[in-house]
Amino acid sequence: MFQAQPYSTRLTFKASDRPEAQEARERLTARYGDAGDDAQIVVALGGDGFMLEMLHETILNQKPIYGMNRGSVGFLMNEYSEDDLLGRINAAERAVIHPLAMVAIDSRRRQHRALAINEVSLLRQTRQTAKLRISIDGKVRMGELVCDGALVATPAGSTAYNLSAHGPIIPLDARVLALTPISAFRPRRWRGALLPQSARVTFEVLECDKRPVSAVADNYEVRDVVEVHISEDRGSTLSMLFDAGRSLEERVLTEQFSA
Repeated sequence: MFQAQPYSTRLTFKASDRPEAQEARERLTARYGDAGDDAQIVVALGGDGFMLEMLHETILNQKPIYGMNRGSVGFLMNEYSEDDLLGRINAAERAVIHPLAMVAIDSRRRQHRALAINEVSLLRQTRQTAKLRISIDGKVRMGELVCDGALVATPAGSTAYNLSAHGPIIPLDARVLALTPISAFRPRRWRGALLPQSARVTFEVLECDKRPVSAVADNYEVRDVVEVHISEDRGSTLSMLFDAGRSLEERVLTEQFSA
């Protein structure tokens, strides 16, 4: 999954709206040029949120993305430096990930489709707790989960919202997905499950009129859902480039030992 690979010198630079990201784009473009649509590598300047935006934009053309942190957290980004950028990219390790496919059915029986790189989340919309029925591959595994919500996370997304909800950190080559409750009330001590990457997860919203729920695939939200189907989309491949010795797999492993 991870390998160093030589790339063309044709780059294009994309920046978030942050002033420091825009300034960095101007300096890097002046130094290395910008090949636009002919580029083979996208250099993303911003934070993790901007990296997710760029990954969604490149799903169709599958161009690798090399990110440099001009945001806040930067877990998915490399350190920012303007020197020897081509050398760093040529020596970079590539992480290949597959997104989740979400099909959400709302209260008017309309279908909404979206891809999620980090996670698909179901969230209560009001003060009332959500009531969810969970099925895996067509078999009901939990008849009623009373909670603030629940999520299914990819290994790449396991260190994001999933970790904040006390879900497990998953190594990238583990071939599993995390199913994690958000503030579970009943069963109170249920901490979630690890599922094979081939699993097809279905959430049914119980008492949906009284307890409305939204579904969110990364940053795409569907309100008043009654049923949500989630599975890994093996047909979509996304590539991120990381500096040698700082692969995404190494970062995920390190995160498991951080305080």
